Amino acid sequence: MNKIFSKYNIIRALLFAGAITVIIWLLPKKDGRSYHFEMGKPWTYSLLTAPNDMPIYLDSIKSRAVRDSIQRTFIPVYERDINTEKSALAAYATRINSSKDIDLTPYERNLLINSLRDLLENGIVNQSTYQDVKSGKLGEVRFIHDNTAIVIPTTNFMSPRAAYGRLDSIFNEPHFRTAIEMTAMSQFLIPNIILDTIATKRLYEEVLQKAMAPIGVIQQGERIIDKGDIVTPELYTLLQTYNRMTAGRSATQVDRHHYPILGQLLYVTIIMTSLYLFLIFFRQRTFHDNRSIVFIMSLVTAFVIFSYGMAETFRSGIYMVPYTIVAILMVVFFDGRMAFFVYMTQIMLCTIISSFPLEFIFVQFIAGVTAITSLKELNRRSQLIRAAVYVFIAYCISFIAVEIMQTGTLDKISVRMFGYFGINAVLISFTYVLVFILEKLFGFVSSVTLVELSDVNNPVLRELSEECPGTFQHSMQVSNLASEAAHRIDANVQLVRTGALYHDIGKINNPAFFTENQHGVNPHDALNPIQSARIVINHITDGLKKADKYKLPEVIKDFISQHHGAGKAKYFYNTYSNTHPDEDVDPAPFTYPGPNPQTKETSILMMADAVEAASRSLKEYTPEAITALVNRIIDSQIADGLHNDSPISFRDVKTIKDAFISRLRTMYHARVSYPTLNKERKAEPTEASEIAAKS
Repeated sequence: MNKIFSKYNIIRALLFAGAITVIIWLLPKKDGRSYHFEMGKPWTYSLLTAPNDMPIYLDSIKSRAVRDSIQRTFIPVYERDINTEKSALAAYATRINSSKDIDLTPYERNLLINSLRDLLENGIVNQSTYQDVKSGKLGEVRFIHDNTAIVIPTTNFMSPRAAYGRLDSIFNEPHFRTAIEMTAMSQFLIPNIILDTIATKRLYEEVLQKAMAPIGVIQQGERIIDKGDIVTPELYTLLQTYNRMTAGRSATQVDRHHYPILGQLLYVTIIMTSLYLFLIFFRQRTFHDNRSIVFIMSLVTAFVIFSYGMAETFRSGIYMVPYTIVAILMVVFFDGRMAFFVYMTQIMLCTIISSFPLEFIFVQFIAGVTAITSLKELNRRSQLIRAAVYVFIAYCISFIAVEIMQTGTLDKISVRMFGYFGINAVLISFTYVLVFILEKLFGFVSSVTLVELSDVNNPVLRELSEECPGTFQHSMQVSNLASEAAHRIDANVQLVRTGALYHDIGKINNPAFFTENQHGVNPHDALNPIQSARIVINHITDGLKKADKYKLPEVIKDFISQHHGAGKAKYFYNTYSNTHPDEDVDPAPFTYPGPNPQTKETSILMMADAVEAASRSLKEYTPEAITALVNRIIDSQIADGLHNDSPISFRDVKTIKDAFISRLRTMYHARVSYPTLNKERKAEPTEASEIAAKS
């Protein structure tokens, strides 16, 4: 009971419930009587009839044409600001008549006042309205007086600038221009014909409403559309009307249709349960790793949220969502089998919001398989670009296949969809950055990082090669052996190669105490076996400290701590036992801290490390001797139970043995002895020397 309600199980249960809650909360609420459809696509549901008398409206194409026609012919409503006009005229008359510095007669002063009156009476409008008048867009305006509309031409309308230009052309004598400037007559040329936005909008909506009135009625029970029919613009408008009518039913009717919501809950719960069951039965280590389970659930939920947002924002926007990023990330951080399962879980969750589920599942299935198979390992950016191109091609081909199957023609394929697929492919190419971010957030290690760590110029490996050249060469040979074996049993080759390079970095602290670094002097001769064993065993803890110093990933630390497991330092244990035959020897001082290998990769390293070290003591490198050595070392480890915690199988062990034997035979193959030149025999003269002698 305590195990069931442990902290970690509670966390996983909360993740499960939280993901389902978020997904259901964001799902579009269906009542079972609204439908998804798209213009130009076949109707995927059964026969649909009118539940009540339904009005028939103009389709989108005709309604757009009507709107355009109304916008071109509609006459806006303006109003004349009489108060502004009178105030401006009275203020200017007062200014010009009271000015004593103006050299104008009373008659000439009245000419300017009357000119201002004429301009205001003709109408002064703002600059934007004047531009519409000049361009011909505004030929007439409407004035409403006592609920009567009067339409007048805009021929005489001027902007303040145009009106001032008219004054300048009429009164071109110097004394008139001086008077106009001194009285700042331009200040009184203000717009008095102003757009009445409220009346204009009201009239426009009245005209539009009349134009968009129903043009017919579909009677109750009459056929609207049947399965397989193409959704034409006319049918598209009818179906929108149907959805509006069903969405507007009363609250009591809505209450009788909770089943779709319960169905969505059941659907999402079944899919998420399937994902959990897969992890429990086939990826237990992943399921019990909190970082991994949080990452997977967060990734799935985040893409569901993103999908809902895109579907609500763009028409068919769900096809712009780069779902294959989920597959790529799972391949990079886990494996292809889990990548496919998590990816299909993601697709099935997002199918709910797709207008065409069959098309969506098929297209996304092909794209996901393409991404997984084209990107088994991510070591270079170019691989990601190549995968994005392949995914784009897969999207296009699969989409065309579905369209031809459903419509029987290529004429109705939407070019817009190929643009969406292009955007999708571009987003996929940014996965490289996402991998780097997720590595930092969750502590994962990608193939890219492993490749970088396997560079022998890294500080810790450079230190190993300088301080422990023998150990460095041993690590290189172990890396080659382990990589070959990992490749044959389909383990993570790059992880094994990198882990092998770092597994003995703890020997840097005491290089002379390890055989491969000794040159004639063995410091163990001055120590007893227990002291020697302690120093040798400490290279594990020293290696982990060194790994912490250089901030190596946890998976690399696993190779350091597990490459000897909980085995014994047998040389010193056997030596001590032989020298103390009557003593019951305690194995603890001679036992490595462990743990034993937990993965196939660490098991491979343990075998390769022991086999490579033992192979150096062989007196002859015949096939029989190498085979006997490999079998003896690995069988001894299995007998000691060192690989019991690893998922490695007996078939894998047989394959690993064959790989080691093959590689060791290549490494230690005998060379042909080169013959030496007999000094007492004179060299045969060459043709060149004979010619030189004759000349």
